[in-house]
Amino acid sequence: MLLLSVHSAAVPNMAMVEGVDNEKIAKHLDRAVSSLGRNPLKVLVQVNTSGEVSKSGVEPANCLELVKYVKSQCPNLEFSGLMTIGMPDYTSTPANFKALSNCRTEVCKALGIKEEQCELSMGMSGDFEQAIEMGSTNVRIGSTIFGPRDYSKKQAN
Repeated sequence: MLLLSVHSAAVPNMAMVEGVDNEKIAKHLDRAVSSLGRNPLKVLVQVNTSGEVSKSGVEPANCLELVKYVKSQCPNLEFSGLMTIGMPDYTSTPANFKALSNCRTEVCKALGIKEEQCELSMGMSGDFEQAIEMGSTNVRIGSTIFGPRDYSKKQAN
């Protein structure tokens, strides 16, 4: 998915990429956007708030460091906020959302940004209402629209 995001930066009218979770991805996106000569691409830094090894995302303790890197070293990227993906069974939902909200508070305080200017992308089809209640500005409800995912094919590989 992240590889797709890097190549997708070559789409001139793309508005945003969610899921920047390390400096290498940020650097690749920055170069791709630069080669197009377009306005900066909005990005959300992905934070692994559930602690699952199967999830991408920077650890919450390293979130500020990655945001600072994007802001200082990637002139063709515009830091726009944070995102997270919780556990598939939603058991960690409140804790994940609170952890991302805490990261936003830390990032905004350190960088002098108003929290309202820093998006929070959290919540999926099964927990988007709670995500909105807890401050999410962006929810991902693909399963509600397109139906549930079939993970059996992925596990068979």
